[in-house]
Amino acid sequence: MHSAQFAQPFQAAVAAAMALSNTSSASSTCESHVLTPVHHTGTKSEWMEAIEQQHLERSPLNRLIINYLITEGFKEAAEIFAQEAGITLNNVDLTSVDERLKIREAIENGKIQDAICLINKKAPELLDQNKQLAFHLKQQHLIELIRLNLIDEALTYAQTHLAEFAEDEIKMRQELEKTMALLVFDKPLESPYGYLMETSHRQIIANQINNALLVHQNQQSESDLSMLVKMVNYIEDKLDKKSLRYPKLIDIPTGKLEDS
Repeated sequence: MHSAQFAQPFQAAVAAAMALSNTSSASSTCESHVLTPVHHTGTKSEWMEAIEQQHLERSPLNRLIINYLITEGFKEAAEIFAQEAGITLNNVDLTSVDERLKIREAIENGKIQDAICLINKKAPELLDQNKQLAFHLKQQHLIELIRLNLIDEALTYAQTHLAEFAEDEIKMRQELEKTMALLVFDKPLESPYGYLMETSHRQIIANQINNALLVHQNQQSESDLSMLVKMVNYIEDKLDKKSLRYPKLIDIPTGKLEDS
């Protein structure tokens, strides 16, 4: 793993975001103001020229990547990348990162009870203080029981561990009803609620837990890169509403632009 492998596409994406920001700023000025070349860009080649004019240093790009890896809990990748990029991680609690990774992996592998045990060891009060988070974890365990066709266990677990949530919260009751509806179908994955059994649903829960643990540790719950992606989407939406012509950034990881 080399820093250049990450930095090149990130540099293109970040530069495109900066160009988009300049375009958005230009479009908000009064009509008498001379607009920047970025605003007038209509072709991909002109847009690429505008992007290349954005000056980005390698160091902040590398730290952007490190921030993402640490926030998402990818300890080993962060260590290797930091070594390649010559960045020290002295101010990073790698033990905490490793613990978050184990919890994430347990959830993504469907081992929800193991994840709950790890969470309770790391942050004993977290699930007690966050009712919604506790519900989603237990709901996921119920989904895993249904996936294994352990019907009796699923019914008992729902009554014992999830009924109390459904009594007070309408949204939780609706989510529980959708989950229990999976039992009606011979092929629950193909049912209207099959999305609950997709691996992507595990990932959603894993992300929720990861974010909650970061907040619990007084750290930022979202990586700078994720916020950058949201900024790009927001600015593109603004430009679209103004009917401005520009090559859209269609692949964030590679910085790929559509032809225009």
